[in-house]
Amino acid sequence: MGSYVPSTLEQRQEMLQAIGLKDFSELYKDVPKDMLIKDGLDLPEGMSELQLLKTMGAMAAKNKVFGTVLRGAGSYDHFIPSIVKTVPAKEEFLTAYTPYQAEMSQGVLQSIFEYQTMICMLTGMDVSNASVYDGATAAAESVAMCRGRKKNVFLISGASHPDVINTVRTYCLGNGAELKVVPAKDGKTDCEALKSMLNEEVCGFYLQQPNFFGQLEEAEELGAMVHEAGALYVMGVNPISLGIMKSPAECGADIAVGEGQPLGLPMSYGGPYLGFMATTEKNMRKLPGRIVGQTVDSKGERCYVLSLQAREQHIRREKASSNICSNEALCALTASVYMAAVGPDGLAEVASQCVSKAHYLCKELCALEGVDLVFKGDFFHEFVTTLPKQDEVLKALEDAGILGGLPVREGVLWCVTEKASKAELDKAVAIVKEVLA
Repeated sequence: MGSYVPSTLEQRQEMLQAIGLKDFSELYKDVPKDMLIKDGLDLPEGMSELQLLKTMGAMAAKNKVFGTVLRGAGSYDHFIPSIVKTVPAKEEFLTAYTPYQAEMSQGVLQSIFEYQTMICMLTGMDVSNASVYDGATAAAESVAMCRGRKKNVFLISGASHPDVINTVRTYCLGNGAELKVVPAKDGKTDCEALKSMLNEEVCGFYLQQPNFFGQLEEAEELGAMVHEAGALYVMGVNPISLGIMKSPAECGADIAVGEGQPLGLPMSYGGPYLGFMATTEKNMRKLPGRIVGQTVDSKGERCYVLSLQAREQHIRREKASSNICSNEALCALTASVYMAAVGPDGLAEVASQCVSKAHYLCKELCALEGVDLVFKGDFFHEFVTTLPKQDEVLKALEDAGILGGLPVREGVLWCVTEKASKAELDKAVAIVKEVLA
């Protein structure tokens, strides 16, 4: 490590003496001796670029790449136009990190400002931050926004994604908030259970729309119930669904969060993804991270500034409600390019195709003996069915290059996006039918 530190050997020795040590090894005196590496790391010799490419290519060839994906559950296989991959790959975007010297980073600030504007248009909210790490983190960060001096209980729908529930639970464990899960009934949030759990100690309620099972919740009704109890209403939304569905603002939400991966980001084995957060003007100062604003400089020219930095690095740590220190700027830029490329009409078309193709697959599957729709409510592009011979069916689909639905306790959770053609869906149904026969 010494070769990467700009101090000289004499300077380092002087620093050791200042803290009463003679050698760097004394810094690790509490580490068991059998855990210390004495003779250096046993690493192979370095490779040439050609050798490295061949080695990495051989490793990548072991991956199974599916031509048809009928699985979602938080990560969705949408079509990504070429321009969405090209623009963020420009070196001025790809190599830029974060606007510490904000006024010197006008290009980065403008890209974040455009992203925030689009998220506000999508959600109907007044203000958006510069993004957080992923959708689950955004949901967890919303808890801190809801908490008050006398309100420390947060409710979350049991029909939410399990990973979101677990992430929120982890955050609550760390910051002393109490999390209570509202049970699900028939694939949706149990309204009566929610009503009975709302009291003066509840600071907020999180609802996923569409929920984990793909069902469309009674978002407006639940929101009114939450507000009547004096709590804040948080909605976790699929951004693609907002192309045709009511926005969180129209449903009465105080805070809108979600996973931005469907907006032009590849599935990429789980990341990096993008958490978006937006809220009303009333709650603006509670948003974690950064907010970029537009103003004019001394010459009257348009420019961009960091309007709000609710980061623990910029305010007194004991007053910070969040320890989010950075944002997913490159992923946010990618989402911005996607939204700009498809536009409102294109987003509505993507959403409409998701709905129609998902309902087509559902109808064809449920026409097979033994396959039934588990939850009868309206759904967006995911649905749960029973499936006899589940392992055999999913294996047969896999052998044909089709990633089938996700096995869940209630059955199999299927998902269809605009990428799946009718021919591909018919092929999947034919395979299921053959195995069941």
